[in-house]
Amino acid sequence: MTENEETRALRELEEVPAVEVITATAVHLMSAAAVQVGLAESGYKGDLDEARKLINALAGLVTASAAEIGDHHARPLRDGLRSLQLAFREASVIKDTPGQGPGEKYTGPVS
Repeated sequence: MTENEETRALRELEEVPAVEVITATAVHLMSAAAVQVGLAESGYKGDLDEARKLINALAGLVTASAAEIGDHHARPLRDGLRSLQLAFREASVIKDTPGQGPGEKYTGPVS
């Protein structure tokens, strides 16, 4: 990246509101977790170890940022997170005890 391109990229980032960066990051984590849980239309079976890491990161981000981004933005992220947690539980052969599933240390038990 040239200095001019870097300067332009930094200027663009200066104009992006934090809520957009946070929600875009959360959506990216959600998409990757959905693929790893096995929800991809491609038929990919997924990798639950990878899904657990992604869901934990998503739960931490959503929990930590909810008050900052407001309920209007946080609610759909929480709903998506919960759906992923339930899909993980369903896909897992070895069931986690309540409160020990991915992200549950941040969200509490999901059932």
